[in-house]
Formats: sequence, structure tokens, C-alpha cells
Amino acid sequence: MSNPIIAFVGAGNMAASLIGGLRAQGTPASAIRASEPNAEQRQRLHAEHGIALFESNAEAIAGAELIVLAVKPQVMKAVCLDLAPHLQPGQLIVSIAAGIACASLERWLGQRPVVRCMPNTPALLRQGVSGLYANARVSSAQKAQAEQLLSAVGLALWLNDEAQLDAVTAVSGSGPAYFFLLIEAMTAAGERLGLPHETAARLSIHTALGAARMASESDVDAAELRRRVTSPNGTTEAAIETFQAGGFEALVQQALNAAANRSAELAEQLGQ
Repeated sequence: MSNPIIAFVGAGNMAASLIGGLRAQGTPASAIRASEPNAEQRQRLHAEHGIALFESNAEAIAGAELIVLAVKPQVMKAVCLDLAPHLQPGQLIVSIAAGIACASLERWLGQRPVVRCMPNTPALLRQGVSGLYANARVSSAQKAQAEQLLSAVGLALWLNDEAQLDAVTAVSGSGPAYFFLLIEAMTAAGERLGLPHETAARLSIHTALGAARMASESDVDAAELRRRVTSPNGTTEAAIETFQAGGFEALVQQALNAAANRSAELAEQLGQ
């Protein structure tokens, strides 16, 4: 099967990670191109991946089957309005910008097949997870192309309702920061209990890494795994009961509600 031409509009960190993932999966450099205003970034990406880089967005997308919009949400409207006259019928638009709804993209670009994605920063290590939503104009073949693109940097999960992307943003888009906060807090607590900073940090990080691997590779859910390591009247139970007495679950729910609500607010503001 021939490789579709994929054009990236914007070549920042997330785009670079997707390009690296595609190349690692065997996509030839000749099938990938990108536009990027920063000359140093263009040179770096060409040196790393051998792809064609352009300063002009219009040049980059010419003849591409799949166009990845990888610019900051705040400039998306201007970029789309500039791109619109240069688009060809049937080109698939994939947006990885947070908070920009399909309706806004269609208003700026015209009635086109659009897939909206919410990846997260572990995609930079090809350990990401992305929520994907396709509008009604996206064909099954185009859905497969979009899924292959995002699968190059981790897990890709389809959603039936675009509104669910606000929840995806709250859970996984912003989620890495929650775990960093927990690692930070555990490291500080370990120090106060007498551990050297480096030791406390390494213990916290590798505990998080090991727990995540256990959860991802286990055939039971996280609640059962927690029960299995929580011995009656033991040290783990003492800690878990303290978390729960402080309203841990309710606080997590409040935090994710705040993130989801902010995602919806940004979509309203940026989509005008």
C-alpha cells in the first residue's frame, strides 16, 4: 500500500514527536513534509528525519492527503483562514490543537473531513494517549489514516461525541501534570521523613513507573490492584485511609471538573 503524503502545519515538539514516530514505524521521509517559520527548527528536523521543510504553509500542504494542524490554539484561526484558499477537495484535516472545535475549523476552512485529537505530552516519548473525534465527512479509510498517525506515539482511542474531548483533556491531556504533582509531593514528604532528596525523588518516580506498568499490564482494574497491596492494619492501609479521610476522591473529581470546564470555556473563546 502506498504511503499517503502527510503535511504538518507547524513543527513544534508535538509535531516533531509524531514525525519521529511515523519514521520509526517505517513511513518514508518522502511521504512527510512540514512547514515551520523558525529556520533553526526546520534545519534540525530535516537533519533528524530527512523530510522536506518549508517556510510557507501553502507549499507544505500542496498535494498532501492528510494535513496535521499543529499550531498553537491562539493562532489557529489566522492559520486556517490563510490555508483555506490552498486546500484541495478530499484532503483530511487532523487538528491536535486543544480547545478548537470541529465547527470552528469547518467555519474557517470550509466543509471538510476533520479529525480532532487530544494527545498528551508523553507522546514525546511515544508513550502518549490520544482521544480522537471525526466529523461526518471523514471516511473509514481516513479514520484509519488518522489512527495510524496518532498510534505512532502511543494509544489512540476514538470518541463518539466531540463533547467528550473536554473530559479527555481533563483526564489525559492535563493528566501527566497531576502525576508530576504527586511525585513532587511524595518526594517532599520523603525528605521530611529523613531521606536525601535524590533518594526520595528516585523512589517516587520509579514507584509511579512500576505502578503504571502493573496497571497497564494487569487483567484486573486499579481498584483491585490497590486492594491486593493494602494489607489489613498495615502501613498502606494507614496511608490510604488518611488520603480518603482528606477527601481524596472528591478532590480529584473537583480538579477534573475544573479542567473539563476550562477546556469548554477555551473552545468557546478560541472558536469565535
